[in-house]
Amino acid sequence: MIRRLINKVFGKTARPKTVAGPRILALEAHGIRREQIHPCALKTTRALKAAGYSAFVVGGAVRDLLLGHEPKDFDVATNALPEEVRQVFRRSRLIGRRFQIVHVYCGGDTIEVTTFRAATADKGADKDFEADEDDDSRVTADDGMLLRDNVFGNQAEDAERRDFTVNALYYDPDTEEVWEWHGGVEDARNKVLRIIGDPAQRFREDPVRMLRAARFAAKLDFHIDPATRAPIAELATMLERIPSSRLFDEMMKLLLSGHAERGVRQLRAEGLHHGILPMLDAILDDPERQKFLHAALHDTDQRVRQGHSASPAFMLACLLWFDMRAESQRNQPAGRSDQSALFEAMDAVLERQRRVLAFPRRFDGTIKEIWTLQTRLEQRSGARPFRLLAHPRFRAGYDFLTIRALGGDAAQELADWWKRFPDASDSEREAMLLKPQPGSAKPKRRRRRKTTVEGEGAIEVKLG
Repeated sequence: MIRRLINKVFGKTARPKTVAGPRILALEAHGIRREQIHPCALKTTRALKAAGYSAFVVGGAVRDLLLGHEPKDFDVATNALPEEVRQVFRRSRLIGRRFQIVHVYCGGDTIEVTTFRAATADKGADKDFEADEDDDSRVTADDGMLLRDNVFGNQAEDAERRDFTVNALYYDPDTEEVWEWHGGVEDARNKVLRIIGDPAQRFREDPVRMLRAARFAAKLDFHIDPATRAPIAELATMLERIPSSRLFDEMMKLLLSGHAERGVRQLRAEGLHHGILPMLDAILDDPERQKFLHAALHDTDQRVRQGHSASPAFMLACLLWFDMRAESQRNQPAGRSDQSALFEAMDAVLERQRRVLAFPRRFDGTIKEIWTLQTRLEQRSGARPFRLLAHPRFRAGYDFLTIRALGGDAAQELADWWKRFPDASDSEREAMLLKPQPGSAKPKRRRRRKTTVEGEGAIEVKLG
């Protein structure tokens, strides 16, 4: 009973299979030096090895270094169980239920440490695997979707259960060797994205892999292997079963990858764009909106490639702009003022989209500020432009206006005016200000009124 409880909480350890060994490439064959590995990842692998375990830098970091790219993250894979990893590192945390991993902290950096997983065949199908009948370390739905996988194995099995061959690469910083099990080095050099195992089965286990195929193909400029591509069109509807929060995370990775334009084209080529991101569907099916979308994606790609930050809130503001504006126009005939219609439209659109796509509420404030600034940017007389320069979201609002101009949704002259105004001299700014139109209403000033407080020490408060 105790053994079964431990297996349920920490995962089931599978017996190793008898498999051929890995192909081990020396430094001269791949060119990745330990100096290219993040210091925190080096510290993590060395500490695990000192404790008697094996440890490798794994996955995307090895792939990117092999291709001459700078990795965004460095992950580590080991044969130590999650609780054993925690015993090695005082500053660490066990997270996840679907896939248990350990976060190891080094200063402000975090290294994700995973235990080698067993291959994802159906539980009990492998005669060498002893599973308890009530063990739920691995849970698979009737259609093959993998719901939970905390069955631990060896490195060979771990490589077999990874998604693509170029992600099943293991780097040993001590020996500077790359271990590969499925020809990932050759596929990387040939720019081929190939799934490991039977494509249909692997996509059924986790339909998000279809989105990852499109994202990696766009990011790495790879072509998808024909056998890998073949079942995608048939299985695309399985994405409807993915939790909307996970779908949102995956789509933001694509849209903020620095290769979003190519990624969206890849989604369309694979037939994956419909139903994944409803707001994206409407834009891709509308020629007027397409121009705006591609301007937004191009601008975001440029920012990411130049090392600037890219905000999910800004991208959401772009994707929902046309819906919000249409909602606002529908509200105005009901007798509401422009401002009232605008604010009601913003709330309605954000809540409606959140029901189908679980994006965090913390983005709402930024999105609304970007939208409301579009009206204020049209006001170029008096003191209003000067006040607007001090607004904390001015830059985001101006960037949004620039995209609107590129997409044909705003006047280019307006965007050019705001490009010049912040850096102009005082005399130039005064000359740039527009004169108020004859007959235009002046801002109403609030009446001053006196408020007195009865009793001793009465004071006068002026409002206005």
